[in-house]
Amino acid sequence: MSSSDTRHVRDSPAPVSSTPSAYPTRKGLVIGLSALVGFLLTVVWSAKFVDSTIGDTIANGMLGHDAKATEISGIGAGIAFAFVTGIAGTFTACNIAVFGAMAPVLGTTDTRMGRLKATLKPLLWLSVGMTAVSATYGLLVGIFGTAMPQFSTAKNVAGQLSARGVQSLVVFGVIGLAMVYLGLAAAGVVRDPFAKISERFPNARMVFMGALIGGFLIGRPFGLFRALFRDAAESGNPLYGAAAFTLQSLGNILIMGVLLVLLATLLGGPVGRWFAADPRRVAVVTASALIIAGVFTFLYWDVRMLAGRGILPWYPLAPWA
Repeated sequence: MSSSDTRHVRDSPAPVSSTPSAYPTRKGLVIGLSALVGFLLTVVWSAKFVDSTIGDTIANGMLGHDAKATEISGIGAGIAFAFVTGIAGTFTACNIAVFGAMAPVLGTTDTRMGRLKATLKPLLWLSVGMTAVSATYGLLVGIFGTAMPQFSTAKNVAGQLSARGVQSLVVFGVIGLAMVYLGLAAAGVVRDPFAKISERFPNARMVFMGALIGGFLIGRPFGLFRALFRDAAESGNPLYGAAAFTLQSLGNILIMGVLLVLLATLLGGPVGRWFAADPRRVAVVTASALIIAGVFTFLYWDVRMLAGRGILPWYPLAPWA
């Protein structure tokens, strides 16, 4: 290969959605450790700390008032509330998976501008999938919201699962299993569902990841989101619901997007060389992130929640969780 050919290969961005050219040598170890990390996260994860201490503090600071105690007054206030609470709810498992899926493109070119473009493009396609789901759900909330399980304010009862609890269990269970499957596919254990479609639509994988992030709104019990949900439902305005939910999702990935752009422009060169030194590293990072996020999502919402409601006898928890 000539030097010009070598330079062309080095500078050509590798598509995020391509199938890894090499798989981990120790697949069982990668899968096992990733699943263990996902499980341990469910043991130590404190929803109160993430939602109240972090989420509420960020929202209150950006809005300038108590986000939970202040009624949303008007569409303009609702739009601002949606975006701010989206930022406040940044800490989700799906963002971990997105980081893993995006990490391999951080150093696909030698120039900062090239790395910036290589990072922004998949982020754009991620937003397409996310917007499609969140906007559609927002439209439905504007039409049928007051009759949906998430509208209910009924308290949870020990030994029973409320309708909105069932909705969360199903939605997050499906999302978690989908991420686990994609992680196993990245590790080369199961068939990659995007292997063929990516040949024609190379961004299909990122669109799907975006759809998973948008799907978080369908089952999310986060207090500030439920306040937005009820406001959109009571408004009876489908366009307001679609706009508010889309902005909530965009706010949800804003910090992660900025972080990825900074990593791409500042550290993309060394990261790219590290990945290029052994193509299997791409598969390890991608598979690990997806499996960790998927196992966490499924166990937290489909096992730990049932134990918390007294439906399952026990689930290990850290004292602060």
